[in-house]
Amino acid sequence: MGQSLSQLYVHLTFGTKFREPYIRSEIEKELHAYIIGILRKMESPSLRVNSMPDHIHILFRLSKNYALAKVVEEVKKSSSKWMKEKGVKEFTWQIGYGAFSVSSRALHIVESYIEHQKEHHKSKTYKSELESYIKESDVVEYDEKYFWT
Repeated sequence: MGQSLSQLYVHLTFGTKFREPYIRSEIEKELHAYIIGILRKMESPSLRVNSMPDHIHILFRLSKNYALAKVVEEVKKSSSKWMKEKGVKEFTWQIGYGAFSVSSRALHIVESYIEHQKEHHKSKTYKSELESYIKESDVVEYDEKYFWT
C-alpha cells in the first residue's frame, strides 16, 4: 500500500482592498478564529494568525489534498462574507496575495514575527514589509502596479 507524505508550511499575507483599515481591534480575534476554522475544514491547520487594520498574516501547514490557490480563495471568500455579515458592509480583500514557503526549522521565527505584528508595524509599513519578503524569497514575478490594488 502506498503512502503520500507532505509537510509544506506557508506564510500567507494579503491586505484589504486599497489598504482600508477595516479590521478593527474589537473584531480581529473573531476574524482570526473564523479563518482558523476555514483552514481546519481544508485540512490545513493554522500555526499562527494575526492582523493589522489593513492586512493579515497566516502561518499554516498546507494540506496535500488542496492546492494553495484553492485554500487562499476559500479563506478570502469566506472571511470577506463573514466580515460583511458582522457589519463591515464595504469589506473586500485585495485581489492578490503573498505566499512564502517556510522550512520547519524556521517556523518559530515566523510564528514570533506574526505574533509581534503590532510592534513591528510601529516602524515599518506593510508595503515595505512585503517587499522585503519578496526580495528575500527571490520572487521575480512581482509587479507593484498590479499587486497593490
